[in-house]
Amino acid sequence: MESLNNIYFYHKKDTEMVAKAAPIYDLANRYGLTIVKDPQKANIIASIGGDGAFLQAVRKTGFRDDCLYAGISTRNSLGIYCDFHINDLSKLIEALEYEQLAVWNRPIIEVTVDDRSTFSCLNEFSIQSGIIKTLVIDVFIDNIHFETFRGDGLIVSTPTGSSGYNKSVNGAVVDPLLSCMQISELASVNSNQYRSLGSSFILGKERTLTLRVVPGNDHPTMGMDNEALSIRHVEKIQIKLSDKKIKTVKLKGNSNSFWEKVRKNFL
Repeated sequence: MESLNNIYFYHKKDTEMVAKAAPIYDLANRYGLTIVKDPQKANIIASIGGDGAFLQAVRKTGFRDDCLYAGISTRNSLGIYCDFHINDLSKLIEALEYEQLAVWNRPIIEVTVDDRSTFSCLNEFSIQSGIIKTLVIDVFIDNIHFETFRGDGLIVSTPTGSSGYNKSVNGAVVDPLLSCMQISELASVNSNQYRSLGSSFILGKERTLTLRVVPGNDHPTMGMDNEALSIRHVEKIQIKLSDKKIKTVKLKGNSNSFWEKVRKNFL
């Protein structure tokens, strides 16, 4: 493994966060790390904040699969994506030493809108009605029509994203060691005309999910992780697991695994 000496810090630029981040910059300099301003020149990208900051760091730096990502929490809990806390930064330096380094591969999904624009999501993709009207969506698994959904919308989540928005609508929390995606409904309307499964379902890595928005629903709101997609008119959305994975760094032997974090945050 190449030397991990070029580090890029992603965080908000407001006065409060700049003050919180200052000791992290000082520590990096003391240990001989090179702080770079261009994320493309970094071999480790560290977010400072919470899970939202981590998601933004990955998105703003282009979902790179040739570097390592690390999350530094400034909150009381670590969150799902943050393995280091701002009050115990020695563990981050420890993890950057080769014998202490553990790397976790996190699956991402690729979303293609109308065969033109492709986007990546680490947490989830969501589509909802942008007006006070239900969406009608034909759902295809591979090339087979599975159901016609009518309701407020759908969420397609990765395993690590399954503990977020997906869980709030009673979706299952999925082990991140599984390469899959989960589809969950938002307030489905089941009648003689429209019928959907009524529960979340999980698709394996070889599957392609296609959502065809029935005409008359021209103003959907689409979300990629914690960011809105600006496209206002959509007819077809294809979603599949990407061949790329995001590599995150943690301290080898750290007990804060995904399931330990789920237990601490929810139980």
